[in-house]
Amino acid sequence: MTRECAPPAQGTGALLSGSVLAEAAVVFAVVLSIHASVLDRYSWCAVALAVQAFYVQYKWDRLLQQGSAVFQFRMSANSGLLPASMVMPLLGLVMKERCQAAGNPYFERFGIVVATTGMAVALFSSVLALGITRPVPTNTCVILGLAGGVIIYIMKHSLSVGEVIEVLEVLLIFVYLNMILLYLLPRCFTPGEALLVLGGISFLLNQLIKRSLTVVEGQGDPVDFFLLVVVVGMVLMGIFFSTLFVFMDSGTWASSIFFHLMTGVLGLGVVLPWLHRLIRRNPLLWLLQFLFQTETRIYLLAYWSLLATFACLVVLYQNAKRSSSESKKHQAPTIARKYFHFIVVATYVPGIIFDRPLLYVAATLCLAVFILLEYVRYFRIKPLGHTLRSLLSLFLDERDSGPLILTHIYLLLGMSLPIWLVPRPCTQKGSLGGARALVPYAGVLAVGVGDTMASIFGSTMGEIHWPGTKKTFEGTMTSIFAQIISVALILIFDSGVDLNDSYAWILGSISMVSLLEAYTTQIDNLLLPLYLLILLMA
Repeated sequence: MTRECAPPAQGTGALLSGSVLAEAAVVFAVVLSIHASVLDRYSWCAVALAVQAFYVQYKWDRLLQQGSAVFQFRMSANSGLLPASMVMPLLGLVMKERCQAAGNPYFERFGIVVATTGMAVALFSSVLALGITRPVPTNTCVILGLAGGVIIYIMKHSLSVGEVIEVLEVLLIFVYLNMILLYLLPRCFTPGEALLVLGGISFLLNQLIKRSLTVVEGQGDPVDFFLLVVVVGMVLMGIFFSTLFVFMDSGTWASSIFFHLMTGVLGLGVVLPWLHRLIRRNPLLWLLQFLFQTETRIYLLAYWSLLATFACLVVLYQNAKRSSSESKKHQAPTIARKYFHFIVVATYVPGIIFDRPLLYVAATLCLAVFILLEYVRYFRIKPLGHTLRSLLSLFLDERDSGPLILTHIYLLLGMSLPIWLVPRPCTQKGSLGGARALVPYAGVLAVGVGDTMASIFGSTMGEIHWPGTKKTFEGTMTSIFAQIISVALILIFDSGVDLNDSYAWILGSISMVSLLEAYTTQIDNLLLPLYLLILLMA
């Protein structure tokens, strides 16, 4: 642990500067591509936000190298403020365009709120970074002030009073979550990852509160409510137990029994009644009827159960190899870790083709299970806590420098977000034709195929390194080629995909995201699918 917390070695800043500039160039290329596609006052705000985030990122990187940041962030990466700042604004912009094309004014306004909220959270993070910088960087503050002034002026005249209040509510929740979670979970996030993850959770929590207060019978899809309640419920459960176990030892049998009892109480006494209020039906009966509604769903569930069993066997086999190894520091090789990428591809592709609503709900349930198991591992809850610590420690990498192991959760999120984020009413009437037809496959292409091929071929055959990184040219080219082949296979097996001669845009989108994978030091399982989703939706 001492090595992880040590300040960067001499020359780290120079090493990172080249990769940071290249990463910024890719992000600006994405921003300008979306700006050219949308070309309205909101897209101009996104350009202004990108410029100021680029300047502020340099200051925050310097703070991290000097160890002057308020919270303990992940040390093996730069701040990542620029790529993280642009995700929500760009997602809101393309969502607005697609819902406008589909003739859905409600979700068109929702896209504007998403974009505005993303800009507000990013501006707050920039103000926070500059507020603790000594000496205060005058030029950067001027750029932030100009960009922020333009954004606030334009957005203020584009939102209703209720929408402005909604944005401010998300910002307030974001502030409190930052103070709580970054204190409880040191070294788990970079500033950019914290902005992206906590900003998303804050928005979900605000949406759940809003819909709970204005619920109307028969309005809203139970599937959407299920995702909101499960994600927010698991996060609040984690905050509750983290606060509780500050005052008591979580590794005893008494604490473990209390954990299991309180999990049942919170699940049955809070989460299920909350969901019942939103969907106006018994949640357990609704879930059972939904899962076993058709014969196709039963076959898919059986198939997924077999894949889950195979994944567990991979974990047990790799740990058996570690037990027989002479080295106590034996770690699973890169190829072994990428087995799970192949497994999730085999999981998601049939779900996308045959039953997307089932995949939506199944991914939500899987996320809840992953988070709950991580709580059991982190708090050393008996009888599985120590076993999970031993089993999962084999698959750690440099990104798991904090007390939590999040890479498998990020993998699930990266594959699922393209399924969860696009409003289904805006995918009708042919509004997802052309490159947009590949939107549900964004996670499969970017993470399941692209990142996996880049990692395997780059680590085994790569010789030409991209300047300032450990990634190789061969790995990136293999990634692009593999994703192109995957698109061709999707065209063959999914009759609902019609690209309409948008091949140049698809190739450009895949290439930009592959270059981002080569240069970013952020969690690529989370960042890459979001950027590919944004580009394909545009």
